Amino acid sequence: MSDLKTVRVIAFPGAPNLPTFAAIEQGFFTAEGIQVELALTPSSVAQAEKTAAGEFDIVFTAYDNVVAYEEGQGATAAGVNPDYVVLMGATQLELAIVTAPDVKTYQDLKGRSIALDALTTGFAFVLFEMMAKNGLRRDDVSFAAVGATPQRWQSVKAGEHAATLTIEPFTSIARRAGFNVLDVSSNHFDSYQGGVVAARRCYAAENPETVEAFLRGYFKGLEWTLDAKRRDAAAELLKSRMPDIQPAAVPSIMASLLSPRSGLTPGSKILPDGMRTVLDLRSRYGKGGKRLTDISKYLDLSFFEAVTGAK
Repeated sequence: MSDLKTVRVIAFPGAPNLPTFAAIEQGFFTAEGIQVELALTPSSVAQAEKTAAGEFDIVFTAYDNVVAYEEGQGATAAGVNPDYVVLMGATQLELAIVTAPDVKTYQDLKGRSIALDALTTGFAFVLFEMMAKNGLRRDDVSFAAVGATPQRWQSVKAGEHAATLTIEPFTSIARRAGFNVLDVSSNHFDSYQGGVVAARRCYAAENPETVEAFLRGYFKGLEWTLDAKRRDAAAELLKSRMPDIQPAAVPSIMASLLSPRSGLTPGSKILPDGMRTVLDLRSRYGKGGKRLTDISKYLDLSFFEAVTGAK
């Protein structure tokens, strides 16, 4: 193990980490000469701050987070720059509005509080758009910055807030606990680039072989996860890594995760239309009023192309 190069990875908690779990468990990373240390972030702010401080090399984050910090619109304190660049896609990601049992319509949210990761992230903008389409103004509700999905879900479960946005497995966990799924983002957006694999630009430039080794290992983990013959093994791995998942919820979680419409993107390809959706939402809801249209500004697909031969 001493000959392996350590790659420090930070990701949000959730089922989309399954390919990384698989690559670790199946030895796909070690076969590439690297040892992956995976940490889960409590919030997008913490992820950006720790990455900016040089504590992490590879980052699983939202495409909008990459855009936000490139444009100086990040949610951290001024001057914090994680220097993100997108290496490849990861998920389409279906966001669900999970609500307290007594909230059954958008209008039921009036006067109530909604838990978000941070108030200026892309997922918040998704919520704003869904609210607007259903006649609910932003000043009809209040918002609280609570952190990543586990913390947000717990805050709703505890009655501290009336609603939040979730991804799997937390959507299925909430539904089985008697909470409502008011709406899902896929009802409103034909394509939305949710998760991406990113890195610090300086790290990628200085460690191209290590970055490519990581991508090769991840691809093997993704292939393993998407292989229908390994569906049961994949489900068992997810349960072992996320023990809060009730066995009865696993089929719906796996179905969502394995659907390109709501989960992992085959081949980790970027979704150009989904990226344009993200830029459109940030142009309309982000601070500064800047119109963003160039998705390539935030990408460096050279490592992806070197590993896959894609152009």
